[in-house]
Amino acid sequence: MYFVLFSVLAFISRCHCLIETVEENDNHCGLLKQLLVSSPLSVEINKKGLHREVVTTVELSPGELSGVRVLLLHRWPRGVFVDPYQLASLRDQSDWQILLDSAIDLEVPAHKTSGFVTYVYPTPDGQAPRLLKVTIPIHGRYHEPSFDGKTYTSVDIEPPELLLRTEKCTQLKNLEPHTVVDAPCTPDNSSTCSWVKLQHQQAQGPVSLQFPVGDGSLVTPVCGGTLLVTMICCAALSKYMWKHRII
Repeated sequence: MYFVLFSVLAFISRCHCLIETVEENDNHCGLLKQLLVSSPLSVEINKKGLHREVVTTVELSPGELSGVRVLLLHRWPRGVFVDPYQLASLRDQSDWQILLDSAIDLEVPAHKTSGFVTYVYPTPDGQAPRLLKVTIPIHGRYHEPSFDGKTYTSVDIEPPELLLRTEKCTQLKNLEPHTVVDAPCTPDNSSTCSWVKLQHQQAQGPVSLQFPVGDGSLVTPVCGGTLLVTMICCAALSKYMWKHRII
């Protein structure tokens, strides 16, 4: 008799815990879906020349943000690069961390390299603030000279992808039309997690940057003039050394 009563009570308790777990999961998934619907993202460019700053601002909707993690995924074109040493020096001054998907060669020209990806983690160890603002310094690469008279070339900077996740929401398939993607969980890149990518989070298109390029029609006269000046200087120096017996 007591065994039957104990079994019934255990079954009821287990069902109650399952119901609470499902309700808690639904609540956190609902919060995540609300953030995905109402989190506008904007991008602006500061400074001029070859050294710029890409400022990304994300406004998270009001609500309890505890446990919600944010990830900004930037897909950079080959015409720009970030300096890993500069980013390392800024680590203690910023409230975000960054992970590069590949090594960055600072000296390679644009036409001999490819694009790269960065993962930016705002406040990775704390609660996400309602207003996220991330400033990433970028630098323009040297481009091939132009033979059609152009003095500038355009490089388009796409807005980053906004990814969100919370460990308390496990039914990610119910968040359509947003898609689920795999990305590093933390800047340490020690494991991969499932993130929900916000679809159509902004109407803003790519931001176009203008970088100077050389005039290809001047290659021959510049090289010829440089060679001529070098030969004249060598001849004058040799004559001086011979005259003054400098060996």
